[in-house]
Amino acid sequence: MANNKTHNTISYTVSNLSIGAHTRVIFQGFTGRQATQNAKQSLEYGTKIVGGVTPGKNGEHLGLPVLPSVRAAKEQLKPDATAVYVAARQAASAIEEAIEAEIPLIVAVAEHIPLHDLLRVHSILRTQSKSRLVGANSPGCVAIVAKSGTLSYETVASTTRAGVGQSLVIGIVGDPLPGTDFVDALRVFENDENTRGIILVGEIGGRAEEDAAEWIKDYRKRCQTPKPIMALVAGVQAPQGRVMGHAGAFVGAGERNAISKVRALEDAGVVITNHPSKFGNGIKELLANEVRRTPFPSPPTSQAQRRRIHTLRRPRSHANSTCDPYGQRHIHINEDHSNRMLAAMGVPLTESEDPQSKDYFLIVTVDRTRYTPCIITSFSIGGESSRHHAKTYPLGLDKKLDGAMFSSIATDLNCQREAFDSLAKILTAMIEIFFSREGFSLTTRLSRNNEETLAVARSSFTFDDAAFRSGQRQGDIQEMRNTEDEVPEEVEAEKDGIVYIKLKGEGNIGTLVNGAGLAMNTVDAIADLGGKCANFLDTGGKATSETVKSSFRIILKDPRVKTIFVNIFGGLTLCDMIANGIMLAYKDLGITVPVVVRLRGTNEEIGQKMIADSGLSLYAFDDFDEAATKVIELTRKST
Repeated sequence: MANNKTHNTISYTVSNLSIGAHTRVIFQGFTGRQATQNAKQSLEYGTKIVGGVTPGKNGEHLGLPVLPSVRAAKEQLKPDATAVYVAARQAASAIEEAIEAEIPLIVAVAEHIPLHDLLRVHSILRTQSKSRLVGANSPGCVAIVAKSGTLSYETVASTTRAGVGQSLVIGIVGDPLPGTDFVDALRVFENDENTRGIILVGEIGGRAEEDAAEWIKDYRKRCQTPKPIMALVAGVQAPQGRVMGHAGAFVGAGERNAISKVRALEDAGVVITNHPSKFGNGIKELLANEVRRTPFPSPPTSQAQRRRIHTLRRPRSHANSTCDPYGQRHIHINEDHSNRMLAAMGVPLTESEDPQSKDYFLIVTVDRTRYTPCIITSFSIGGESSRHHAKTYPLGLDKKLDGAMFSSIATDLNCQREAFDSLAKILTAMIEIFFSREGFSLTTRLSRNNEETLAVARSSFTFDDAAFRSGQRQGDIQEMRNTEDEVPEEVEAEKDGIVYIKLKGEGNIGTLVNGAGLAMNTVDAIADLGGKCANFLDTGGKATSETVKSSFRIILKDPRVKTIFVNIFGGLTLCDMIANGIMLAYKDLGITVPVVVRLRGTNEEIGQKMIADSGLSLYAFDDFDEAATKVIELTRKST
């Protein structure tokens, strides 16, 4: 089955995604700074904004009405869509207010909405059939469907340059629980008469790309002239167990990596590329060949369009890993703290391993297909990764575990009746900790004692950092984090709002990128050209002169770095401003290694010329492959 989400909204609200010049839009948080800025730009673009909502206010803003509630806006302004521009700690309540008012399309922009708040939102969505959610952390709903904001911007720029344009762009985001997924978007694109070709931009995390591949297979069978589809999957080089900028960008238990997603899409007849700049000419060629296509075409094999599986460099595997995700986007506490939590609830602990060398895992986490909490059982033999044997059981917000589910879990873990009481105690404690402490992924490795009862031999707990960062909840969990166990540069970067991950191995090219998806893809694409990156670095939403300077300083603390590759897509931030920030940072820090800069976006030509004319050891490029080839060449000369 392509997608087993149980949302009632799927069959009734997918059509709400089909927006256009007719769509009447309101802004929640209308009078705030970010909403005002985006509303002004949207009005200039031609979006039909009819007003907005700010609690407790009645009046006017930007020449448009301001109302105190979404229900009042629904009655007076008759909106088709709402853009939710409120702080992350208030975003879930704002989304719920829009659902209660039955707004057809809800686009949530805020990042770092607490995970358990979103679980509540999705439980509400499943009970209704009027509203469709896009996001949270969506760049908007402008036929391109993308998990990454910056990769979607690059894709739009590429197709615009090629003269193809876009019929609809949907940013479904890289959070663990998006309101709309790839299959939802594909259903819209299939029936949209203005859409002739489809582009899908994916990344590691969840199984949305695999679900999309199954849907595409079925689509190509039942449609005599299917629309051509291209795709990209970021994160081929992502290290196992790390969260790559986006909260959902990691490979969890029971999930497959980027290479498996690429293979599934190719098997479905999708044309794969390794960089968004290649989408424009690629989809243009596919559309030009459309009249010559047979009813059931084989995927095109042009090397200019297709990235074959054998060209992908496989990331290193780590034996005996339980694949617990942790990093800047989650709070990972050490085993002593997690064991104390379990012991306080009466859970038996043991230091002994299973005498038969069988490791049994019990995990309480989030099901990214059903959008619910879940229990995962798995076992591995001889060091084989546990996720190959994972079984998933959905868990409701009421925390109830029925007898049939408990029996199945006990069978998965090969428990005899003597072990039932100890298993129940472990399960009850893990579920309670998950809900009461806003857990993200709680993993335990179980062992049997001499009486055939179960005890916890190892534990690894991660919690939702957004609960603290946005909601100021779970402060004591935050205090359990021991930064001395982490990479110093990563901790320093986090203080500056930068996501930096030091990659293992012989990488010698430092990377500085704005946007998590683009940063992952940059590491992948450089590897395809024969280079080796030393780090992943996402400056965050904007690349300012301050974040650029901090990024350079952190990158250069790694003695392996021989060159730096800057890959920036300037949207709201102008490329000439970014170029100026790069030059100032280069001079202030006394940088001596060559720096290759690729700037795209607003005022890109001005920014590129500023870099080229600087007289510094800076190299400016427009094309990604040219820039990446240059940085690899300079790196080889420096070693």
